[in-house]
Amino acid sequence: MTAARHDHILARLRAAGLGALADLGFRGLDNDVRDPVVVTGFTASRAYKLTPGQKTANRVLATGRAPVEHGFAHLKNWRILTKLRTDPARATHLLRALLVLTNLEVNR
Repeated sequence: MTAARHDHILARLRAAGLGALADLGFRGLDNDVRDPVVVTGFTASRAYKLTPGQKTANRVLATGRAPVEHGFAHLKNWRILTKLRTDPARATHLLRALLVLTNLEVNR
């Protein structure tokens, strides 16, 4: 959340006309109820149980986030990313190449 606030992610997403699906760790980042940019799920507590609609919404969000989470998990197998200290433009090219290799490996 700190990095998202520091880099003004919300303003950049709004300017580009994009949105983001996020996990519950990002609750409170986007408090614009009428035009949310970051969509998070609902949380239950002992005093507040989720409605069937909220459970369905959480399920839909999880379905949309699952491929991304799996992609990050596969990228973590490439240990070079933990030691990467380079220009972001070069890192983007490296990540794209690693994604191609990862997709080839996963879809084998």
